[in-house]
Amino acid sequence: MKNLYITLSFVIASSTLSAQNKDTKNADRLFNRFEYVDAASEYLKLVDKGKADGYVYKQLADSYYNVFNAAEASKWYAKALTEKQDAETYYRYAQMLKADGKYEEANKQLQKFANMAPNDQRAIAFKQNPNYLPKLNEKAKSFDIKSLDINSDKSDFGAMLSNDNTLYFASARNTSRKTYGWNEQPYLDLYSAVYNADGTFSQPTAVEGVNTKFHDGPASISADGNTMYLASESFNEGLFEKDKAQKLKFGQVALFKSVKADGKWSKPTPLPFNSKDYSTSNPSLSKDGKTLYFSSNMPGSVGGVDIWKVSVNADGSFGTPENLGKKINTEGNESFPFITDENKLYFSSDARQGFGGMDVYVIDLNKGTEAANVGKPVNSEKDDFAFSFNTAKNIGFVSSNRGGVDNIYSATPVCGVEVVSLVRDAKTGSKLSGARVAILDGKNNIIATKTTAADGTVSYDVECDKAYTLQVAKDGYESNNFPVSKTRGGIVNINADLQPIDVIVTETEIILNDIYFEYDKSNITQQGAFELDKLVQVMKNNPAMVIMVKSHTDSRGSDQYNMNLSDRRAKSTVQYIISKGIAKDKISGKGYGESEPKV
Repeated sequence: MKNLYITLSFVIASSTLSAQNKDTKNADRLFNRFEYVDAASEYLKLVDKGKADGYVYKQLADSYYNVFNAAEASKWYAKALTEKQDAETYYRYAQMLKADGKYEEANKQLQKFANMAPNDQRAIAFKQNPNYLPKLNEKAKSFDIKSLDINSDKSDFGAMLSNDNTLYFASARNTSRKTYGWNEQPYLDLYSAVYNADGTFSQPTAVEGVNTKFHDGPASISADGNTMYLASESFNEGLFEKDKAQKLKFGQVALFKSVKADGKWSKPTPLPFNSKDYSTSNPSLSKDGKTLYFSSNMPGSVGGVDIWKVSVNADGSFGTPENLGKKINTEGNESFPFITDENKLYFSSDARQGFGGMDVYVIDLNKGTEAANVGKPVNSEKDDFAFSFNTAKNIGFVSSNRGGVDNIYSATPVCGVEVVSLVRDAKTGSKLSGARVAILDGKNNIIATKTTAADGTVSYDVECDKAYTLQVAKDGYESNNFPVSKTRGGIVNINADLQPIDVIVTETEIILNDIYFEYDKSNITQQGAFELDKLVQVMKNNPAMVIMVKSHTDSRGSDQYNMNLSDRRAKSTVQYIISKGIAKDKISGKGYGESEPKV
């Protein structure tokens, strides 16, 4: 049902549109009235009669696409693409394949899409990072989600929790309502339920005073709870166009305002920038009530549907709507904006790199950062959208059709820590790119390894209340470990300063600091590794160099014991250097025991 608020166009009809041909006349009529369930049935009849071609297959696939039946849409897109189709058909096919978990095949179709539309931002993003999914799957989860008990077997979506503990959402649960041909569900109404102190909800009821005989909801409520902005079909206000030849009315979705007085909502009034030429929907009001975010396909949009904002003046008037630009909007559809108290904007997109269908993204409007996929489990292979968050209650909500129908899920934040490491030259303070930064758990197991960017930084998302270690290395520098203490969340900054390797090289010797071994041991210690890494770097810089390692002991123990021990230590040293990439014929070693004591 959320697709109604993505397509943002409605129709009331009393006769048919012009059809592809006489065979497809009835199916096309249903399709152009957005009655996709019935349209699919009619196109299938043509398939069964052997009267299908590329046009019929594509119409059938698009019908299933619009009701998000990924398996059937994929099946018929594959058939349609045996004949010539436009680039967008390949893109839709790829989206449905991803929604069906077939990522490898989806990438093949995205490559074809990119070849046909090389300047499309979606194509450019794919070509820059076609194998983005593994990294996205590694993203630490930010929320735990749970399906709400108040969901029905019909569409429920677009939930937001007001500061007076009332959950508002759109629902098609009223089976006494007329059904809508798009998905054969009842028309939407705006509902509310009380959020109880124990985390449960009261039985939802339709919000009095704002629902009409057409689609109503979702809504956004002001911080004081007294102002509502509501999406609703615009037929009530005459914001539609007539096609006299076809006897059709083409309508839009529009934004309305309602004010609470004496505990009752007033009759909604339309906002001044509504139009019969485009739709406005999915409102979200800022905490201070001065900015209203919404989605629209109005002129100036980057893609199909974009995120917009408009200023709300003290006298109740509105400024001129502003597009949020290409940092957020794409050639696809961006919708369902939600602005948090901290000025973070959550929105849904079907065109950015995600898991499939629509995914939820977030961007901090206070910073110059890029929009980021929220990750699993908020997102899935299906449609995930309409994310909202109540800061005071520390709980969010997201809508998803992962269970087969649009339902609402609570989203509880997971305590997480972002570890940001800046690697620098300890002497000059310059930032070091290309340094290897591994993060280790409390048992010194390597969790992951990354390489610093041009600004010398890497970051890791880790769990709260756990200690970690950063293991940092770069050629030409002494490796080092940096502890990360336990914390309850937020960002932990680690300045990893590495000492440049300073080695004295003469005509006959490379002079390092003394390398010590534990008593009666021959394994390389951490201190020894630091020194030997210096030697490795010198040898890599001088590939013709050949080194002889001499190992000595003190006078404790017998002559033979000391000779054997020093020989083992020499071999251990040689093996360590070989393990760092030095050829065997460039390094040798011998133990001298106490015969040539180092003084």
